[in-house]
Amino acid sequence: MIIPMTSSYRFERRTTNKMKKGIKTITAMLLAATLTVSLAGCGGSSDEASAPEETTVDYNSMSLEDLEAQAKEEGEVASVGMPDTWANWIETWTEITDTYGIEHTDLDMSSSEEIAMFKEEGEKGTKDIGDVGQQWGPVAEEEGVTLKYKTSYWDSIPDWAKDDDGDWVSGYYGTISIITNDEQIPEAPTSFADILEGDYKVTIGDVSAAAQAQHAVLAIAYAMGGSIDDMQPAYDFLSQLAEEGRLDIGDTSVARIESGEIACALLWDYNALNYRDNAVENNPDASFTVNIPQDASVRSAYATIINKNAPHPAAACLTREYILSDEGQINLAKGYATPIRDDVEIPEDVKAKMIDDSQYGDQVQTIDYDKWTDVTQDVITYWQENIIPMIQ
Repeated sequence: MIIPMTSSYRFERRTTNKMKKGIKTITAMLLAATLTVSLAGCGGSSDEASAPEETTVDYNSMSLEDLEAQAKEEGEVASVGMPDTWANWIETWTEITDTYGIEHTDLDMSSSEEIAMFKEEGEKGTKDIGDVGQQWGPVAEEEGVTLKYKTSYWDSIPDWAKDDDGDWVSGYYGTISIITNDEQIPEAPTSFADILEGDYKVTIGDVSAAAQAQHAVLAIAYAMGGSIDDMQPAYDFLSQLAEEGRLDIGDTSVARIESGEIACALLWDYNALNYRDNAVENNPDASFTVNIPQDASVRSAYATIINKNAPHPAAACLTREYILSDEGQINLAKGYATPIRDDVEIPEDVKAKMIDDSQYGDQVQTIDYDKWTDVTQDVITYWQENIIPMIQ
C-alpha cells in the first residue's frame, strides 16, 4: 500500500525558511522552540536538566547482530517528525515492528522543535530519532544532541548527504520540478526557458513563507545563468512573468491542481507526483506531466538525527539502518521521495510512478546551506518589495 505525502502544509511547515541571518537566527529559532517545548512540559524546572553525559556505547563498533539483539531487548522506538502519512513511513514502521518486534510511536513536529526537544529534555530524553531538513543536521550536531551512527550503508551515501561522523545522515531528497495540466498545456515545458516562452500562468506559491517556492527561485537563478551568489537572473525571470500577468502566487494545493485552476506549477517532485496521482484518482480523465527542468534545478534532503540521550538507542540505530537498507529506501520511493542511495534496485511498478532517472542529471544542483540561509532573506525582501507590487 502506498501512503503518499498527503499534506503540502506539513512539507511547508517543516521546511519554511524564516531564518534571518546565518546561524544567529537559526539559534534564535531553536531557543524559541526550546521555550515552547519547555512550557509544554510537565512542570519540571530548567534546573533539573543537567548537562547530558557522553554516551559510553560506540554503536558503530557493534556488530549488526548485537545491535539487533539490543534493539529487540529495548522493544520500542519513539520518533519525532516521522508520521505514517509522510514519505510512506507507515510501511517502514510496520516492517520494523513485524521484523524485530519493536513497537513505534511518533510525535509530529518541525525540525527546530525536534532539536529543541532533544536539547531541553537532556538526560531525561523521551524520544529516540527524528527526521529534519538537511540544513538542520549541522545545527543538531552543533547543539550537541546527536548520537553518532554511520550504518553499514555508509559508503553508498553521497558525501553531500551525510556528516563525517554520522551525527546526521540523509535518507531521501526532493528536486524542484514542473507539473503541467496536459489539457491546458499540450506541450509540457521541460525547462525554465520553455516556461519563459509560454503564454500560460505559472504558480510558484508564496516566496515570503514557503520553502518550496524559495527553492524554486534558486532553481530559476541557476537555469537563467545565475547562482546562489547571483540571484538577479531569477528576479528578472519573475519580473517578466509578473509584467506579462503570468505569475500566480496562490496556494500550490492539490485542490487547485485538480480543479484546473493551476496550469503550471513549480513543486518538489514528490509533491508534484503525489498531486498528480491524487488528481487522476479523483478524475480518471485528468492528465498531468511532471518534468525535472533540464536547464537547472535544485535538490534538498531530509536527514535522520538520533538523540544522544535516546531511551532506546539501539532501536534508534537499527531504525536508521533499516531506513537506509534496500527495503527502507524502496518504502521511501513508494512515497514519491528519491532514495539517497542510487545503488538500490527500485521495483518496476514503483519506478513507473516516478520521474525517469535520466531527467536527474548534472543540472540538478546541491545547495550550500551555509550561504542559502542568508540568501533566502534577500530573496524574501526582493519578492516583497519588487515582485508583489507588480502583481497587486
